[in-house]
Amino acid sequence: MIAIAPGWELEVERGPGWLLAKVRSPDTIACDDPPLADALWELLRRHLTYRVVIELDEIPVLSSHLVGQLVKLFKRIRERDGVMRLCGLSSYNLQVLRTCRLEEQFTPYENRHDAVMACSLPRQPR
Repeated sequence: MIAIAPGWELEVERGPGWLLAKVRSPDTIACDDPPLADALWELLRRHLTYRVVIELDEIPVLSSHLVGQLVKLFKRIRERDGVMRLCGLSSYNLQVLRTCRLEEQFTPYENRHDAVMACSLPRQPR
């Protein structure tokens, strides 16, 4: 477990070609502004990969700050021709992405397996 701010943690695993990061906020009085983008970017650099699945099933509300952090990280990863996938979003958080018009940019997946496998599928028919 990696603490990124008071009340915010990342549980990180390394998969073949992927970093799998579960975001946790176990503290009910958690800091509102975790530096999620910077923390994940540093982990990606250390692991020499720019492909990440971010599990958000333990985040009850995607605040505007968290959405901004996801956008910041997405832009950095895209500059390196990497891939960022989100999974485990609640129906409320899916609506937050729709409201922000980010649902297509951050294609949501049900779980980490689906998120990883979606990238290995051909994008165009052969």
